[in-house]
Amino acid sequence: MSAYYTFIKREQQADGSSVAYYQPTKHAQGAWNAHEQHMAPATGLLTAELQSFVPQENMRIARISLDILGLIPLADFTVTTRCIRPGRTIELIEAVMSSRGRDAIIARAWRLITQDTSVIAGLEDQKSKHKPEELPAWDGMKGWPGGFIESVRLVAEPDRRPGKGMVWMTNDIDMVEGMPTHDMVHLLGMADTANGVVPRLGLGMAKLEWMFPNTDLQIHMHRAPQGRWLGIEAVQQYGADGIGISSAILHDTQGAFGRSEQILTIRPMPR
Repeated sequence: MSAYYTFIKREQQADGSSVAYYQPTKHAQGAWNAHEQHMAPATGLLTAELQSFVPQENMRIARISLDILGLIPLADFTVTTRCIRPGRTIELIEAVMSSRGRDAIIARAWRLITQDTSVIAGLEDQKSKHKPEELPAWDGMKGWPGGFIESVRLVAEPDRRPGKGMVWMTNDIDMVEGMPTHDMVHLLGMADTANGVVPRLGLGMAKLEWMFPNTDLQIHMHRAPQGRWLGIEAVQQYGADGIGISSAILHDTQGAFGRSEQILTIRPMPR
């Protein structure tokens, strides 16, 4: 089985932080530029680093906030992970991806204590009426270039349209070569595509006169996701002053498990 990344080595620092060295494969290639990584697998790898850093049995990640500081090079990189705010019930940890002498992504995660709240549990986000296996294949995103888009399989709900709709996706690629991929890592490793499944301008780079890259990705989860299919129920909106937002309800085959938000910078496509 192929992988998005190759693990090189890990170094434990005297201050308790961890520095991991990785190399991206062709499957991590982005859509906007051939020499950059796609944010989706980068999110999955940073999720894996955050999840495995000094894990607490009675806590789980409830929110991951990722800020993109610039182009993510398709080149060797490090991930430095540390604890910012330790605690017995609430903990904040950080993972920074760095390449070619600069930081590319800063990811921070809140880990919260887990306990039985089933007596008051309640959701407003509705489960999809369809199972992904029942839906027809959808190749709408295949107009985008890059190794990551090539790596995913997609199906779409029948009412998907530019600006709004639901798409399901999965892949058969490990996050890191030779290592098992946790369900959360697998699913969050596709969540950044929420910005590309219902673009208001249509699909296919040749058709686009405008760019709409996101500068962040915020993921909140009211439960831990499960399985191999990620459902993205997305809405994309553009303001009149060059800024937009992609919002999504995130699903697995059990139902909704969280939400994501991405702020967009809208600008003319370079000629």
